[in-house]
Formats: sequence, structure tokens, C-alpha cells
Amino acid sequence: MHPYLDAPTPIAFAHRGGAADGDENTAEAFARAVALGYRYVETDVHGTRDGVAVVFHDSDLRRLTGQPGQIRDLTIKDLETVRVAGSAAVPRLDDVLAAWPQVRFNIDVKASPGIEPTLQTVKNAKADDRVLLASFSDSRLARIRKLAGPDVATSLGMRGVTRLWLASRSNTNMKLHPSVVAAQVPPRYGRLTVVDPRFVAYAHRLGLQVHVWTIDDPEPMHHLLDLGVDGIMTDRVDVLRDVYIARGLWPA
Repeated sequence: MHPYLDAPTPIAFAHRGGAADGDENTAEAFARAVALGYRYVETDVHGTRDGVAVVFHDSDLRRLTGQPGQIRDLTIKDLETVRVAGSAAVPRLDDVLAAWPQVRFNIDVKASPGIEPTLQTVKNAKADDRVLLASFSDSRLARIRKLAGPDVATSLGMRGVTRLWLASRSNTNMKLHPSVVAAQVPPRYGRLTVVDPRFVAYAHRLGLQVHVWTIDDPEPMHHLLDLGVDGIMTDRVDVLRDVYIARGLWPA
């Protein structure tokens, strides 16, 4: 098993550090999640124009900061005065990894300019054993795997998840890249139920964990835990913590 997954399951993930509080992907959000007892944090990265990996979900600043600008067009100096939710700075990935050395980070590389800066940051921090790199883009993941090698954990992309689901229906074998340790999926995709007993059992047969996003209400949390999923990602870090406590699963 990859050391990234060395915690007892099911894992509780603070999605963007706990996005429900409005200051997602900031040092303040991460600190709150860690104070609650979270040891796994999901986050997102982009690369700046001068090749620095920064923690931010959108490619554009406007939704979270009220300011215009694409991160790929800005330098790290340009971002120094930008504030999320009016007060929080846009963090650098290297600062985040240094601030919480005990935390496992699930890092969604949102765009191609972020690939090399992210990998270099992880390497410099000697954090290969405590990060998982994710992306919706299978081509982006292929490049990440080629550059990073098998030591950095990855999850499946969209096409990979589709192949996994189809293989779970037909019970046919599926070959995986050595770095793939998890399928990180929504519970449903449109009208299609993704996470069901058959899907979970098949993923487990391949040695994959199943992590489900983004679940904010107790009822579906309990349902997914009853199905045997290996992790839940939530914006409502308080709610998921209460559910885990009620089931005797905390600390996660």
C-alpha cells in the first residue's frame, strides 16, 4: 500500500479545507480542518506565469476574490495583494506543505501549467509519501505519471473512472498504472448511480480505494459508509466529523 493511504479507513477528507465557510483553499480553512482533527485535506493547484504552484480552485480569480485575472497570466508577486473572501491570501503550495507536515494532501492539478511547478514543489518538500495527485483530465494525469514516476500516488481521471465502472458491470479485468491507488468519484453522474456495491467490490478487487465527493449531508454519508467506501470528501467538515464520531470512526 502507498504510504499516502496509511490511515485507517474510511478516510475523512476536508474538501478545499472545508469550502462551506467561504474561504476555501486558504491557510485559514486548512488550519480549521486540522484543528477539528482532519489529517487528509483535498485542495487544488494552478501554476503562475513564473512557474509557482499556488493553491486555488478556479483558473480565474473573480469568483473568490472579486478581481479579474487568470492565474496562468499572473506572477506570484501579482498575487501577493489578492485576497480570498476579503482577507485570506492565496497560498503557495510549498508553504502549505511546510506548514502541515503531518497532513496528507489530495492535490487536484487544475490545468497543465500547474504540472511541473507542482511536481517540483512536491519533490523539494520530500512529500512524495503524503500527496496524491488528481485531475479530471486523463491526458494531464498521463503527463503527471510520466514525469513523477510510480512513487507519487495518483487517482483515476474521468475516462479511467468510466472504464472502471464499465468493467465493474462486465466483471472484466482492467490494467492500472502502478501509481493509481484510488478512484475518486461522485455518488451519481446525472441519472447514473456510480457508487454501488458492485462498483465498490470491483475497485477493492483491483486494490483501489473508493473516495466519494462532495458529500455534505448526514444521510448520504451514512449510506456511503454502509456501502463500504474508503473515504468521503466534504465541504461541511463539521457534519462529516459528527457522522464519523457517531459511528466510532473518529479520529479519521
